[in-house]
Amino acid sequence: MSSLIEGIYAKMEIVYVYTKKRSEFGRQCNFSDRPAELHVDILPDTSLAANFTVRDPCNVTVQCAKEMSEHEVRPRFESESRGVNHVEGGWPKDLNPEDMEATIRYRKKVEKDEHYQNTIMQIFFEDEDEEVMEESEEQPSAKTINVFRSRYNRSCDCYAYLLVKQCMTTLLFNPLSAYWDTRKGSQPVEMSTIEHSHRDPVYKVIWLQSKTGTDIFSASTDGQVLWWDIRKMSEPTERLILDPSKKGNLDNALGAVSLEFETTMPTKFMVGTEQGLVVSCNRKAKTPAEKIVCTYSGHHGPIYALQRNPLFPKNFLTVADWTARIWSEDIKESSIMWTKYHMAHLLDGCWSPVRPSVFFTVKMDGTLDVWDILFKQNDPTLSLKVCDEALYSIRVQDNGRFLGCSSQLGTTTLMEISAGLCTLQKNEKALVSEMFERETKREKILEARHREMRLKERSRSEQSREDEGKEADGEESAAELVARAEREFFDIMEAEKKKEEKERDTVKDVLLLE
Repeated sequence: MSSLIEGIYAKMEIVYVYTKKRSEFGRQCNFSDRPAELHVDILPDTSLAANFTVRDPCNVTVQCAKEMSEHEVRPRFESESRGVNHVEGGWPKDLNPEDMEATIRYRKKVEKDEHYQNTIMQIFFEDEDEEVMEESEEQPSAKTINVFRSRYNRSCDCYAYLLVKQCMTTLLFNPLSAYWDTRKGSQPVEMSTIEHSHRDPVYKVIWLQSKTGTDIFSASTDGQVLWWDIRKMSEPTERLILDPSKKGNLDNALGAVSLEFETTMPTKFMVGTEQGLVVSCNRKAKTPAEKIVCTYSGHHGPIYALQRNPLFPKNFLTVADWTARIWSEDIKESSIMWTKYHMAHLLDGCWSPVRPSVFFTVKMDGTLDVWDILFKQNDPTLSLKVCDEALYSIRVQDNGRFLGCSSQLGTTTLMEISAGLCTLQKNEKALVSEMFERETKREKILEARHREMRLKERSRSEQSREDEGKEADGEESAAELVARAEREFFDIMEAEKKKEEKERDTVKDVLLLE
C-alpha cells in the first residue's frame, strides 16, 4: 500500500496558477510628440571642482584594420636529393688556395674572430647560456686520468699531442740537429755536421710554415739561432747571433733557452735567454743588426717558457725565476702583469688555447698552478700537488680540456680540468682585451713618469757638476790672488831693501868727505 502511494505522488505535478484580470494591469501606454518640459534645474556646485581629477592618459581601443581571410594551399611538387663534392672553396679572391702558409694564416685569423667562435659554439652546444651559467657556478677542479712512468728515470723536457699518424719529428741532442721520419725506420734521415752546428746543446726547435714544409729553426745557449732545410742539413740556410750590441760578436751573445713563433706573424719571432732577457727579432730584416728589434728585461734568471696569447698575439707570457709575467709589445721596460714571487722556482708555463685569461705554470716543488686573471691576480685559481719531484714541462691539448705534466724522473701525468676552466665565458674576450689595454696604458704612464724623473736626475747631476767646476775655478782664482799678493809683498820688500842700502851708501860717502 505504501509503495502504491509513493508511485502516485511521484506522478503528480505540483503547479500553482496565478490569475489576474486585464483591467487590473493598469492603463495602456500611449506615446505622443510634445516639447521638452523643465521639471528641476540644479545649478553646478563649484566647490566640487577641486575634487575633479583629469584622467591622463586615456586608453581608447579603435579598430582600423581591414577584415582579412586566411587561405592555405598545399601544392604538390617533386623533390630530388643530389650530393656535391666540395673540395676547396670559400677563399677570398686575393688569396691563393695553393699557398699553404697563406691559407693557414687566414684560417687562424678567421678562427680568432668572435663571430666565428659564437657560430661554432651555437652549432655544437645547445642552450649555451644555461651551460655557461651552470659551469660558472662550478668550482675549479682537476682530476688525474693516467700516470705514465719512465723506466729510465730521466726528465722529459718536451712533448706534444700528435694529431697525425705519420709525421716527421725533430730530435735534438748535444750541439747537433737531426730529424727522423717515422715511415723510414728508427735511424735519422738527415743530421747536421759538427762544424756548422751549434756549439752548445740545442734547447728549442720549431717547424716553420712554408710551401715545402721542410724549414725549421733552432736555438741554443751558444747565442745562435740557425735556420735549416731538412732536405740538406750540411749547413744552415741562415744564421743570427744574439748580440745585444748588434755587432755580431759571438763572445757577447746571449744564450737562448726558449723560442716563440706565431704563424700569423711569419716574419717575427722571440727568443728567451739565460740572462732573463726576451729578444724580439725580425727575420726579414736586411742586415743582421736590424734583425734584433728590441729586448724586454724583467727576470732574474733563464726564461724557460715564452708564448704569445692565442687570441691576443701582442701580449705574451714568460716564465722564469720565481714569477710568471705578462708583457705587451708596446712596453719594453717592464711587464704589464705578473704573479707574486713563489718560494719554489717556476720551470714552465703556457696559455690555455681556449680561454685568453687562463694560463698554467709548474714549479720545482711539483705543484701545478692554474691562473685566471679575470677571477683574481694575486693567487692561482687552482693549485694542485701533482708529485713530489720537480715538474719540468707542461702542455695543453687544443681543446683545453686535457693537460700533461712531466717530472724530473720522467713521469708524465695526464690530467683533466673542470669545464669552467676550458670553456670560453660570456664576454671574456672583450674583458681580457680591456684589461690588457688598461694595464698597458698604466705602464705607459708610469714609464713616462720614470723617464721624466730620470731626466730631472740627470739635469741635477749635470748642474751639480757645473757648480763643482765653478767652485774649483773659484778656488784656483783665490790661489792666484794669494800668489800675486805674495809676489807684490816680496817686490815691495826688495825695493825697501834697495832703498835702505842706497841711504847707507850715501851716509858713508858723507862721513868720508868730512
